[in-house]
Amino acid sequence: MIRIGLVGKTNNYPFTTIRPSTGNTDAITICVHREFDIQDNPKNSRCVNGWRYIPIELIDLPGLIKGAWEGKGLGNQFLAVAAQSDALIHIVDVSGGIDATGRIAQPGTGDPIADVGDIEEELAMWYLKLLEGNRDRISRAIRTGTDSIRAIADVLRGIGVKEEHVRLAMNNNSMLSVEFDDYTAEKIKNFSWSLRVISKPTLILGNKIDLPFSADNFKRLRERYKDFLVIPSSADAELTLRRAVSRGLIGYNPGDERFEINNDEQLNDKQKWALNFIRRDILGEYLRTGVQFAINVAVFKLLSMNTVYPVADPKNLSDKHGNILPDVYLMESGSTIEDLARTVHTDLAEGILYGVDARDGLHLPRNYIIKDRDILSIVSGKKRRKSTLQVREKMT
Repeated sequence: MIRIGLVGKTNNYPFTTIRPSTGNTDAITICVHREFDIQDNPKNSRCVNGWRYIPIELIDLPGLIKGAWEGKGLGNQFLAVAAQSDALIHIVDVSGGIDATGRIAQPGTGDPIADVGDIEEELAMWYLKLLEGNRDRISRAIRTGTDSIRAIADVLRGIGVKEEHVRLAMNNNSMLSVEFDDYTAEKIKNFSWSLRVISKPTLILGNKIDLPFSADNFKRLRERYKDFLVIPSSADAELTLRRAVSRGLIGYNPGDERFEINNDEQLNDKQKWALNFIRRDILGEYLRTGVQFAINVAVFKLLSMNTVYPVADPKNLSDKHGNILPDVYLMESGSTIEDLARTVHTDLAEGILYGVDARDGLHLPRNYIIKDRDILSIVSGKKRRKSTLQVREKMT
């Protein structure tokens, strides 16, 4: 399952996150069932009003303070858990309601641009610390014949660094032709910054966009961090809308640009004011609350995930029990049919013969590169050992 880490500056009040908290949410995308004018029967996900809700994991990480990379505060705990994240959403109080020490303050008194810079510095220094601490190990590996890209990747695999990440970071800093032992302090720090951003892709979420000073601060934030995706949000507005949905007061799908009031007479004056404010000042100004949009951007843009629907019967788009489009998987860009088979079940990957495109019936080689919204049947020569496999297999 995809893991998105939520990071940000600490704010010192009683409900601050002090331990990593894990929960589930969904990445949302248009479901393929409407293309075929059929009703689907999802099993590993949900389909609501034509939108497929695909489960992902969120990790709410303890807030950082300066020196976290050195182990100050909850730094070591934070960094250990952040390593498990595929991408990061960096949440900042864009109203400037956090002061330099991390304490709650009046909006406009803090500096969200500096807040983001502090956290990005901590993350980069974390990478730098790992590299500097493993200099001898990397040098020894290179001297015994391992190329520098692999040698660096080997010591950082535990935090999700891959060889392609290292190569790209080297290229961005003109270091491909530089010997590792000749890396200057400046070079290795710049390399650490690049490697952090590449291996843990990040977007910045400017929260509390509805408060005073937020609009101006958000503009400054976007100008300062042009290399990041910067999204405005109001988590409080999203929470209000979801609570209203749970009480049957409104119709709203997470991420929508509008909501509908089911019965105006059910609302009290306070609820009417809150919903009108959200409609006018948040949806009217920013189109959405930003919360679901940020999750979708993290999954589909930062991580370049494609959706693929494996089926047992390509003609009826069903599993062996007749469930229509039962499963959807998030697959990394560049993934093949063989990768999909391995994701569904290891036995299936071992016996894979070919795939079938359910749209046109074409047979596809096992190294076919999956496209977004593909509907595929995997033909295997190995007898299934678990009845839960929802793929079509050819018996030998």
